[in-house]
Amino acid sequence: MDVVVVESPAKAKTINTYLGRDFTVVASYGHVRDLPARDGSVRPEEGFAMDWEADERGEKQLRAIAAALKGAKRLYLATDPDREGEAISWHVREMLAARRALKGIEVRRITFNEITRKAVKAALEHPRDLDADLIDAYLARRALDYLFGFTLSPVLWRKLPGSRSAGRVQSVALRLICEREAEIEAFRPREYWTIEGAFLTERAAPFTARLASLDGRKLGQFDIPDEAAARAIVSRVEAARWRIAKVETKRVRRNPPPPFTTSTLQQEAARKLGFSATRTMRTAQQLYEGVEIERETVGLITYMRTDGVQMAAEAVAAIRAHVAATSGRDYLPDTPRLYTSRAKNAQEAHEAIRPTDVTRTPEAVAHALTDDQRRLYELIWKRAVASQMASAELDQTAVDIASEDGRIGFRATGSVIVFDGFLKLYREDRDEAPGPESEDEDGRLLPPMAERERSQLKSVTPLQHFTQPPPRYTEASLVKKLEELGIGRPSTYASILQVLQDRQYVRLEARRFVPEDRGRLVTAFLVGFFEHYVAYDFTAALEEQLDDISGGRAAWREVLGAFWRDFVKAVESTKELRISDVAEALDRELGPHLFPDRPDGSDPRACPRCGTGRLGLRIGGATGAFIGCSNYPECRYTRNVGGNPAAGADDVRVLGRDPETGELVTLRPGPYGPYVQLGEAPPAEAYASEGRRGAKKGAKGKGGPKPKRASLPKGMDPASVTLETALGLLSLPRLVGIHPERQEPIYAGIGQFGPYVRLGPVYASLERDDDVLSIGLNRAVVLLAKKLDSVKLLGTHPKGGEVTLRRGRFGPYVQHGTLVANLPKGMAIEEVGLDEAVSLLAEKGKPLAGGGGRSKATSARPAAAKPAGRRPARRATAG
Repeated sequence: MDVVVVESPAKAKTINTYLGRDFTVVASYGHVRDLPARDGSVRPEEGFAMDWEADERGEKQLRAIAAALKGAKRLYLATDPDREGEAISWHVREMLAARRALKGIEVRRITFNEITRKAVKAALEHPRDLDADLIDAYLARRALDYLFGFTLSPVLWRKLPGSRSAGRVQSVALRLICEREAEIEAFRPREYWTIEGAFLTERAAPFTARLASLDGRKLGQFDIPDEAAARAIVSRVEAARWRIAKVETKRVRRNPPPPFTTSTLQQEAARKLGFSATRTMRTAQQLYEGVEIERETVGLITYMRTDGVQMAAEAVAAIRAHVAATSGRDYLPDTPRLYTSRAKNAQEAHEAIRPTDVTRTPEAVAHALTDDQRRLYELIWKRAVASQMASAELDQTAVDIASEDGRIGFRATGSVIVFDGFLKLYREDRDEAPGPESEDEDGRLLPPMAERERSQLKSVTPLQHFTQPPPRYTEASLVKKLEELGIGRPSTYASILQVLQDRQYVRLEARRFVPEDRGRLVTAFLVGFFEHYVAYDFTAALEEQLDDISGGRAAWREVLGAFWRDFVKAVESTKELRISDVAEALDRELGPHLFPDRPDGSDPRACPRCGTGRLGLRIGGATGAFIGCSNYPECRYTRNVGGNPAAGADDVRVLGRDPETGELVTLRPGPYGPYVQLGEAPPAEAYASEGRRGAKKGAKGKGGPKPKRASLPKGMDPASVTLETALGLLSLPRLVGIHPERQEPIYAGIGQFGPYVRLGPVYASLERDDDVLSIGLNRAVVLLAKKLDSVKLLGTHPKGGEVTLRRGRFGPYVQHGTLVANLPKGMAIEEVGLDEAVSLLAEKGKPLAGGGGRSKATSARPAAAKPAGRRPARRATAG
C-alpha cells in the first residue's frame, strides 16, 4: 500500500478514483503549519531561523496522514506543481519526520499539470526529490513578508493611529491606486474641437469623414481650441468644392492571443464576466480539481497558477484536429502556433491554462457545471482553441478627401473582415473603451470610390470635446499594471486586492478601485518615510531576486540579509519621529485632496466656525486622523478623515422587482449598515400600538407582514449590488449540497457574526475569499472540517432538538437550542452522554447571552445561525 498526499479533499476524491485499492489518498487541507502571528517567529539574528506552528486542523490532518502510513512502503507528495505546493510537501515531510512516522518509508515528490487519469499515472512513473531551490524561495518570500509586516506595521500604529497593517506588495498596489486618484483630482479638462463632414460619392453613396489637415498641415488634437475657431473652419469647408484625393486599401492579418496565464485569465474574466480575481481563482480551482461527469470525477482544466503560454505538444495536436473537424481546414494554420511568455518575472512556467480534453466542449459539460464554472470554462476553452486557429484577415481602407485648392483635407477610414479566422470563436476584450481618436472601425464599410472623382459635401458638423482624466483602475487593469511592473506573483493578486478592501483602504465603485482616505493616509506616510520600500523598481527587483533563489542563482539567506540590514536602519530612523511631524508631512502631501478648491473661490482652509483659524490635518491617539482648527482650544471645530460612507447612504435605491412576487427590491441604509429589502414596510402607526411583539406577528399584527430583509456581507460595495445579488441574499440560507461522508445537508447563510456554512448544529464562518452566494460543496466541507472536530452530536433531547457537546474557550459545554451548560470540573468529555447532558442542562442550563454580552459557552459560535431576514423589528438589517 502506498500513500498519496494532496491539498484538498476534492482533489483526493478525484485521484483516488484513478489509483484504486493499492493507494490511499489523503488531503492535507492546504498548509499544515505556518509562522505564528507573533513577534519572534522569524529571527534574523539567528540566520533567519523560523518557528513553525500547526493549528488544530493541521495537527488533525497530519495525524490522519501518519495513520495512513502505517504499513505503507512509499509516500508520494502530490501537492500543486508550484512553489507553494512544494512548500506544503516540505512541511508535511518535516512534520512526519519529527514524529518519526517515516521510518522505512520512501518519500518521493510527484507533480502533474492536470488531474486526469493519464497525467496522474505518468507522474507516479516519474517521481523526484523535493526541489530545494523552490523551498528556499518559499522560505525567503515567507520570511520577507513576515519581517516587512511585523516590523513596519507597529511603526504605522504608533505614528499614524487608526491605520491598519502594511504589506510588502499590498502597499505598492495601494500606492498605484492612490497615485491614480491624485492624477484624477489634479486633472484639468482641456477643450478641443473636431469637425466631421457628411459626403456623397458621384454615385450618391453616403459616407462620413473627419477633418485631418488645414492649410497643408496635419491637425493635432488641440489645433481647434474653441467654438470660434471651429465655426471659422466650418465656413471655409462649406464654401469649398471636393474631390477624392487618395484611396488606399491594404490587407492586414490579426493573430489570435495566446492561451491564458493566471494574470490574463483574471483580466479577461473581469472584463467579460464581471468576476473579481478571487471569484475567478476560486472557480478555476474547482474546474482544476474536478467535477463529476458521467459518474466519473475529472479535472476539466490544467493548473491555473502559471506564467507560461505554451501548451503540451499532444494538447496542440488535439486542438488542431478539433479545429479541422469542426471549422474546416481553412481555419487551421499550416503549422502549430508557438507562444513565448512576455512576463517580466516569468518563472515556474508550467503550461498555459487549457482544457484537459478539447473534446469536452462547453456545451457537452454545461449540465454538470454551476453557472460560474460553465462561464469560466467556456472562456478558457475558447481562448485555448482560438490560439491554434488561423489569423483573421481584414481589408483596411483609408480615403483622403481634399478641397480643390488642396488647403483642406478630410479622412475616412473603414475596416472590413474578409476572413474571420479565430474571430469566429473568440474576440479579446479591450481594457478601456476607445475614445474619439481611436474609434474601432471593424465592420465599418466605405462605399466604392476612385481617385480624382468628385464628392459632394452634404453637411459639416463641429463637435466639442474635453480631455478625460486617466480612468481608475479596474481589477483587470490593476492586475495588468502589476504584472507589467513585475510586482508580486499573478497567483497572489486575488488575495492582495481582497486584503486592500478588507482593511478598508480601498472600495469598489462601478467595478473600479477608489482609495479611502485611510488608504491615502497610509500611502502618504509610507511614501514620505519609507519611499524606498514602496518604490516600484525596488519591489520588482526584489521579485527578481526571489526568482533567482527559485532558479538556484542566489542564496536565500544572503538576499534576506541584504534587505534586512537596510530595512532595520530605515525603521530605526523613525524612532524620534514625532506625530506632529507626521501630521505636517501628510498635510502637505494630501492638502489638495483634503482641502479642495471651493466653488466661490474662498480659502478652502478657512475655519467655517471661527472664521480666523486655519484648518489642517491633526492626528489623535484614539480617533486617528482628523481635520482641526489652528485656534484650538478656543475653536473646537473638527471634521473626520478616513471614514468610509456607503455609496448612496442617505437614499433608498430601487434595484427592480422580484420575478416571483412582483414586489420591489430595494437597497437601503441602516444603523448597522446597508441592507436589501423585499417589499415595503407597513405604516409605522401600525407598529406603534403593537410594539415589538406586533412587528413579530407578521400578518396577524395591525401593520401586516414585516418585509424580508438581508444585510450586505462585510466588504460588499453597496454600489455593486444588483437585483440578482439582492435576490440571492434574500433567499439565504441556501442549500449548498449533501456532505459526502455524513450524508446531511449543508446550508450557507448570513448570521449575527457574518456569512457561514452549517451542517446540522455545526457552523463555520466563511473566510474573506469565500462568497456566501456561490460557495461550493468542496469548500464548505473544508471549512466545516475543523468545526466538526469540536462539536459532537449526542442525540435528540426528550423535548425535541439536537443536544451537542462543544469545546469553547472556557472549556467544554453541552447545548440544546439556546440553552447551554458548562461541564463540571473533573468531568471528562468521554463521560458525557445524552443522559448526562440532559441532566446538566436541566440543573445548570443558562440561555445564551444576547446583544453585547455573550455567555462563556458561546465561544464556539452557536448563535451564529440566525437566518437572514429574521431579526426583530428594532434591527434594520439581517446580519
